[in-house]
Amino acid sequence: MFQNLQNKLRDAIHKLKGHDVITEANVSETLREVRRALLDADVSYAVARDFTRDVKAQAIGQKVLTALNPGQLMVKVVRNALADLMGSTQVGIHMDGNPSAILIAGLQGSGKTSFSVKLAHYLKSKKGKKPLLVAGDVHRPAAVAQLQVWGAQIGVPVFALEGSADPVAIARQGIQRAQSAGCNPVIVDTAGRLAVDAEMMDEVSHIHRAIRPSETLFVVDSMTGQDAVHTATAFNDRLDFDGVVLTKLDGDARGGAALTIKSVVHKPIKFISTGERMDAIDVFYPKRMADRILGMGDVVSLVERAQAQYDAGEARKLQKRIAENRFDFNDFLKQIERVKRMGSTKDLLGMLPGAGRALRRADIGDDAFKQVEAIIFSMTPYERENPSEINSSRRRRIAKGSGTSIQAVNRLLKQFAQMAEAMKLIRRGAGGRIISFMSKSSGIT
Repeated sequence: MFQNLQNKLRDAIHKLKGHDVITEANVSETLREVRRALLDADVSYAVARDFTRDVKAQAIGQKVLTALNPGQLMVKVVRNALADLMGSTQVGIHMDGNPSAILIAGLQGSGKTSFSVKLAHYLKSKKGKKPLLVAGDVHRPAAVAQLQVWGAQIGVPVFALEGSADPVAIARQGIQRAQSAGCNPVIVDTAGRLAVDAEMMDEVSHIHRAIRPSETLFVVDSMTGQDAVHTATAFNDRLDFDGVVLTKLDGDARGGAALTIKSVVHKPIKFISTGERMDAIDVFYPKRMADRILGMGDVVSLVERAQAQYDAGEARKLQKRIAENRFDFNDFLKQIERVKRMGSTKDLLGMLPGAGRALRRADIGDDAFKQVEAIIFSMTPYERENPSEINSSRRRRIAKGSGTSIQAVNRLLKQFAQMAEAMKLIRRGAGGRIISFMSKSSGIT
């Protein structure tokens, strides 16, 4: 996400830091590189031009030229300008009424249905709500069935009117069902088209007028760049929506839509979607995203994701097993699963300050744990509980069963033994020796 833009912005500012003397000409040269980076990220020319003009005015106004560390001050100016461009502050969704209605609109293929389910899961698990999903897409084949299957997976009811081709009636009756069932809010999924057309716009407008939603969200595929901005403008002219949702940010998105859409339609980005899992949804924080674009990390979001996977009861059990020296591969598998639920490995590492440059050419996929899991799954229950009993013949069998090599099995067992040894040191309170032990085991001198 934003990897190419991140690299180019960082390189442009790094050149400024490399100058012995900072002049207005240096700043102008750096900002020309910044403008090129924005244009390459599919940011509109007008937005890129205004952005660099404003950054230059702020830089000169904050006396970057005479600062003791002009490079750092320039980073701060660019960071604040990026945050302002994307909305400056986080904006939540409105849920007025009982039940309140949330209308989801956008083109076909933008991820409306999957986002509707993710939003329902978010409101249920994070906000304690009791949402109802309404299947208002009567045009796409299997759209209703898809919503019903996904709704069942997250334990959220789905209202559908079998045999009806009237989305307005479906939305109205869905709200009535929510009132009788005590559900709130009502999330109405609507139909889309491959491109903006009069029929689609009329249909979603009629639904909007009929249910008067407290929140209307426009879902856009971030992979489409400036096309996303043009589509958002067309929808906003008809619906006057309340906020934007950017989907598929885990793909090869250049970032133009995220950086441009707020300044064009003057509506905040409220959510981003970064994966296929039902919990792959994040509230959008402009300042945090600006930090990530500049390679400054996003530790707050990383901690929030970790907290979402934290279970106090499981943590106490794990602590007890470690204290009793009973940590085994079953426990290890549980921890891997928790990490995987936090998001893609590269995305998580990108939240660490300074990790962007280190990951610049790294090929880190979402299958980072697959080999480890395959090896562990090839062990017998006894072997998982007693790693020290895995002898040479068992290792050969495990390697064959997992489709890996004996070297890979040996490497995992060695790393697990090192981790177990580190846990023993922690249990004994030998904090000073842990650093020494970890340095030796990793080859650091």
